[in-house]
Amino acid sequence: MDYYWYLLKALFLGLVEGFTEFIPVSSTAHLLLLVEWISFPSDQNKVFEVVIQFGSILAVIWLFRARIIQLLKGVIQGDHTERMFMRNLIIAFLPAAVIGALTIQYIKMLFHNPMVFVFTLIGGGLIMLWVERKPAYAKQLPGDSNVTATTARATAHQIEQITWKQALVVGFAQCLAMVPGTSRSGATIIGGMLSGIDRKAATEFSFFLAMPTMLAATVYDLYRNGGALSTDQTWAIVVGFVAAFFSALFLVKAVLHFVSKHTYRPFAWYRIALGLVVFAWLTIG
Repeated sequence: MDYYWYLLKALFLGLVEGFTEFIPVSSTAHLLLLVEWISFPSDQNKVFEVVIQFGSILAVIWLFRARIIQLLKGVIQGDHTERMFMRNLIIAFLPAAVIGALTIQYIKMLFHNPMVFVFTLIGGGLIMLWVERKPAYAKQLPGDSNVTATTARATAHQIEQITWKQALVVGFAQCLAMVPGTSRSGATIIGGMLSGIDRKAATEFSFFLAMPTMLAATVYDLYRNGGALSTDQTWAIVVGFVAAFFSALFLVKAVLHFVSKHTYRPFAWYRIALGLVVFAWLTIG
């Protein structure tokens, strides 16, 4: 019974991962905090949390499979637009790859300090509110009380229009997400918006950038720590992985629909509220 309860917890964590990976609330913060709150026996190097995140990425790969095939064919056939898009993905991927490889051991130390989540959750929420209140984003378009002026004032309304400089800004913004609780999707989307990318295009670009980033993180963690996993842990990863895949399938399209008509303010307030809850938990507990 205890073993099935253990797998049920892994299923729950997988569902949470899938529902939080692509919204700017930090899936890592949710996973690591819930691991403590529900007493889930996770390994010291957090391999479970990293690997099940790739289940969410596979969901994006599946949903965007036609666009990915188009991209690969275009690169092979010499299509200029597709090659520029691939170039931008590589440019955005490299900063986190290089900085992450150099600082991974120091970053992992932060995962064991819950107070880090308080600062990153609340700080990230405040930054999101600040960005959404900027005139270029807060002014509403005529005839639509929901869609904001980022659609009108951005220089890149589609992912194919993103410049290499904007991609580089997104890449360095992604580096901030290595700090637990920052949110990879939140950092890249807000970084993209500040660089002049439309909110919906920034969200789509964040999805595409997640694929090589999370694949690299998963392969690296399995290479370093996969041999230390027990059979029970392996099955927990499988259960969490599958749950994350299917819950992300449901969420991704909903996110794209949401950001085309709304701002990210609700997620910002949620981050602040969660940060205050964590602070209260640490203070009282």
